[in-house]
Amino acid sequence: MKVWRPIGILGIVLTGLIILLAPVPAFSQSCALCYTQAASSGSRMIQALRSGILILIVPPTFMSVGVIFVCYRKRNQTRESGDEDLSGKDRDW
Repeated sequence: MKVWRPIGILGIVLTGLIILLAPVPAFSQSCALCYTQAASSGSRMIQALRSGILILIVPPTFMSVGVIFVCYRKRNQTRESGDEDLSGKDRDW
């Protein structure tokens, strides 16, 4: 099992390097109509578009951070309850 750990870490590092080295235009494939509408709109519309993007990005980001925080705080509790289940005793059915 210890042999697979360095291979997994190497795979994660290589994946990260590939993502960083990929050309930026490959990530920015967008609708031509959306681009022309945003480019031709006034400053008020551009500000509304920026606000809309923030509204769509911020809640999922906070929810993801919250789930990660809860999982981090409960990690030891899960390990302790897993030991009790293996013994066959202390079942609360």
